[in-house]
Amino acid sequence: MKRAALLLSICASAWAQQRLTLDEAVAKAVEQHPLLAEGQRRIEAAQGQQRQAGLRYNPKLILQSENARIPASTPFIYGRETDNFAYLQQTFETAGKRGRRVELASQGLRGAELELSVLRRQVQRSVVLAYWAAAGAQRMYELLEESRKNFQQIVEYHEIRVKEGAMAESDLLRVRLEAGRIALGANNAKLDASRARIELFRAMGQTQFPAVLFSDPLELKEDRAMLVDALAALERRPEVLLARARLEQARRALALAQANARPNYEALFGYKRTAGFDTVIAGLQVDLPFANRNQGNIETAAAEIKAAESNVAATEAIVRAEVEAAQAEYQMRRQQVREFLGRIRAEAAETSKIAQAAYRLGGADLLRLLDAERLRIEIDQLNYRAMMEYRQSIAALEFALGVRP
Repeated sequence: MKRAALLLSICASAWAQQRLTLDEAVAKAVEQHPLLAEGQRRIEAAQGQQRQAGLRYNPKLILQSENARIPASTPFIYGRETDNFAYLQQTFETAGKRGRRVELASQGLRGAELELSVLRRQVQRSVVLAYWAAAGAQRMYELLEESRKNFQQIVEYHEIRVKEGAMAESDLLRVRLEAGRIALGANNAKLDASRARIELFRAMGQTQFPAVLFSDPLELKEDRAMLVDALAALERRPEVLLARARLEQARRALALAQANARPNYEALFGYKRTAGFDTVIAGLQVDLPFANRNQGNIETAAAEIKAAESNVAATEAIVRAEVEAAQAEYQMRRQQVREFLGRIRAEAAETSKIAQAAYRLGGADLLRLLDAERLRIEIDQLNYRAMMEYRQSIAALEFALGVRP
């Protein structure tokens, strides 16, 4: 009856707190995290670069006057004795430079979008792992707090028994010591739960850390084995897609550098007035690529391609390793939960019940009762920790496979 009242009081205080689900925590982080806002600004900057790359050269308007002099003894008529020019000059690009600039800028935009996707997934992963860590720490604190209150009742019961002379005072001291040990553990668990909750809100990018009730249970409603496909993960993970996009960007940079080695043409056409006559002026200018054929930029772009290729290979190797490690941990955590924890938790609870019944009937000493209760609490703690780690291993494997958003 007292245990039920205690649970009701815990539930009442919990309902007074704000409820927080895993999906809500992730959504809030994605919406408000300042790092993601920075990534969005980078995309906007890349969009500006793409727009700029597609713009054409403006024509130049040139107004020019020659042979003007200060009048002196010799008569000077400006309109007849000067040469005056008014013409337009336009640059015409060769080798498809404008298209290659647009392609390079488009790859830059693609890279910025993938960088944001990578950053978003990193934030989501941190939030999910922190959520389960905080939920598990809270459950362990609630377990120890409940045990502390129960042992306080046991202490009061033994104090009455000692006053009645029905129990040795040494037994009371043992009970008090055990109650003190559990109270100390509860205080430490409370501190761990507070730290885990603060870490969760930090991962969410928040500046306030309110007390919350974690709505998602540690226990799984349905437990089905996850299928692992490392090759599919390579096609889904934004880190790999980003590395490949950077490789393509390097290739586009080489194509642009090679195109820039081809000279542009500048044509001019306009009006000239000289010696009082109106005439037409036309011309063509072209760079002579003798000493400078953009060799340095071409070599740099070629080296960037090799570096990008190495980065793709390294990223794919890292993803494969992450999938392998996450799969191994997931399988181990799943085996622990499915094959061991349920059985040993039931056995620990049964041992505690038997010890309590025997103690009431005088068939067992106090130390055996305390050992059985201590074992039950430790097994319950182990169960919550294992469930927390199992949840985290599922999330880690999902992120490694690239199946979570």
